[in-house]
Amino acid sequence: MGIVIALIIFGLIVTVHEFGHFICAKLSGIGVVEFSVGMGPKIIQKQKGETMYSLRALPLGGYCAMEGEDSSDETNPKSFRNAKLWKRIIVLAAGAFMNFVLGFVMVFVMMMMYEEVPTTQISGFSGVRNDDDSITYYSASHDAGLEKGDIIVSIDGTRIFSVIDLSYMFGTMQDTEHEVVVKRNGERITFTNVRFHNSHPESNGGMLDFGLVYKEKNPITVIKGSGDVFMSMGHLVGMSLKQLITGKLSKDEVSGPVGVVSAINETTEQSESTEDTIFNLVYMTALITINLGIFNLLPIPGLDGGRLVFCFIELIRRKPVKPEHEGYVHLAGMVLLFGLMIFATYNDIARLINN
Repeated sequence: MGIVIALIIFGLIVTVHEFGHFICAKLSGIGVVEFSVGMGPKIIQKQKGETMYSLRALPLGGYCAMEGEDSSDETNPKSFRNAKLWKRIIVLAAGAFMNFVLGFVMVFVMMMMYEEVPTTQISGFSGVRNDDDSITYYSASHDAGLEKGDIIVSIDGTRIFSVIDLSYMFGTMQDTEHEVVVKRNGERITFTNVRFHNSHPESNGGMLDFGLVYKEKNPITVIKGSGDVFMSMGHLVGMSLKQLITGKLSKDEVSGPVGVVSAINETTEQSESTEDTIFNLVYMTALITINLGIFNLLPIPGLDGGRLVFCFIELIRRKPVKPEHEGYVHLAGMVLLFGLMIFATYNDIARLINN
């Protein structure tokens, strides 16, 4: 069942991406030869106007084939290459934009499933109230100068947008001194010697030494909370890419579609209730679609970002790069991407076998 759900999620994400290209191409007067949901053999197809709409057997992707994408035909007014430059830029960026829209919608659904909306504002610290109404604190972060009402802005230079960033930081940081920036009364204050450590005898030395403010759900708090979590997810994807490029992320941790399907299947099987299953699947859908949107905008040949680079080159040169030259570059990029996909799939299969 988990595998079927994973395929549905993949199909939704890719279809939304390709629909972004499709609708902007149509609105820009660019001809669309085929809009396909899925890959492989055709199950259903229907010709409507200039466009063939098809549903294919493998729900692993889809595509939007536009007229004149990879060739130059000056006589065809509906050719992609004959469209104005700003229209081509919009069409190319529309796929990633739709992924971000889907991501925000998924995050919004997550926020609606919360009883209250979490923030990054400190509500209080670990401690006990004494008989004389004084408080004995067991919180190392309070001892370092943090106060109730502070909004955490960054930890060790890592921007904190939402509770997701805090969870990530507390899950990876060591129990050492950290640089923490907070917003207090509208001003930013930096502390350089903050430790997050609960010294209460019953805490076992845990790092949860403060609480967070949770706000009542209303349109404003839900939309703001959704925006914060959306930014956190994009931030996590960006940090992962940076770690991969700089070598801080091991090549063995690189995962592909098989790994994602496995993770979704595991999530489906291990969730304790239907509500937990839905929440976790919505979370993973949001993270995957935001990941796809960001990855597609990278300036890598063969991706939308690589094609946008050639648009910007044309903007600077005032003339387009020859289609055949651009085609060679994108072909090389696709070969590299396929190589990366094969490597990631090998990692996924090896990880499944070892487990």
